[in-house]
Amino acid sequence: MESEKNWYVIHTYSGYENKVKANLERKVHSMGMEDEIFRIVVPMEDEVEMKDGKKKITKKKVFPGYVLVEMIVNDKSWYVVRNTPGVTGFVGSGTKPIPLTDAEVKNILKSMGIEELKPKLNIEVAQIIRITSGAFENWTAKVLEIYHDRSKLKVLVDMFGRETPVELDFSQVEKV
Repeated sequence: MESEKNWYVIHTYSGYENKVKANLERKVHSMGMEDEIFRIVVPMEDEVEMKDGKKKITKKKVFPGYVLVEMIVNDKSWYVVRNTPGVTGFVGSGTKPIPLTDAEVKNILKSMGIEELKPKLNIEVAQIIRITSGAFENWTAKVLEIYHDRSKLKVLVDMFGRETPVELDFSQVEKV
């Protein structure tokens, strides 16, 4: 199975989306699976209703009966999600869940006001990269550390014959 973090759609009993989210979050925490199952989202949007001549804003489920899960699919994580009370299964063909595309996830999260997707970076420690923006634009540097959780990396920039550590955003670098 895939060992990459993606967003998947799980089908739930209608009206149980928030219960499934709570149960799954509890399960992830109690089983120490925070490094395999990351975010669980019930897509909601604001709906404006007119009641007694007053505007009333209510939260409405965008996809009733569905919950989004950001996770790395392996046998254990699949089993944990699949056997959470209220979950009827993953959306996909047969037993293999199909991940949402980045564009689909971006649109759903954006409509909910949740921050952008974290950019993926195909760079490894000790690799040479080019800085694309900021004070060191067009300089090359050596990757020292990668902080995926914050979408940042620490690089060594050669300044006046001395290597100086600089922290940069994923969006500020590219492979050489």
